[in-house]
Amino acid sequence: MNINMIETGMLGENCYVLMKDGQALVIDPGDDFPKIQSAYQGKKVLGILITHHHFDHVGALEQVKKDTNAKVFEYENLEEKQYQMGPFTFEVVFTKGHSKDSVTYYFKEYDCMFVGDFLFQNSIGRMDLEGGSESDMRKSLELIKKFPQDTILYPGHGPMTTLKQERKYNPFLQ
Repeated sequence: MNINMIETGMLGENCYVLMKDGQALVIDPGDDFPKIQSAYQGKKVLGILITHHHFDHVGALEQVKKDTNAKVFEYENLEEKQYQMGPFTFEVVFTKGHSKDSVTYYFKEYDCMFVGDFLFQNSIGRMDLEGGSESDMRKSLELIKKFPQDTILYPGHGPMTTLKQERKYNPFLQ
């Protein structure tokens, strides 16, 4: 699986386009539709995965949806279970705290997670916005610790990291 990260919008949101066997998934189409579109050009987009509905993560959602006719996967229509879409298999993990609709997508085969604004390198997402919850965040952080330590974390902003790195340096995961 190839992972293409596209930084979008004035807040530097990370949109990800996952590609394999001529097919693609788009994760958090934040803004800059032409940049996102060029990343999946020539691929069949099977789905659009949303980690949460803050404006900087869904700004180009309607354009990508219209352009690809792909199904949108978001908190409201998901269960915590494994999904199979073409060559992609992922597990949905609800990671509330930053928002009430925060979702993490875990690709076990590739040992990677797309965590949105739930977790960042050496930090976590803010909880003071509407729908944020410190108690939910604590539960989500405990849940995430149970995954393999070598899991690569792809956040909604900033550089990727690993769960091992975060367990060592992130004060919220110690």
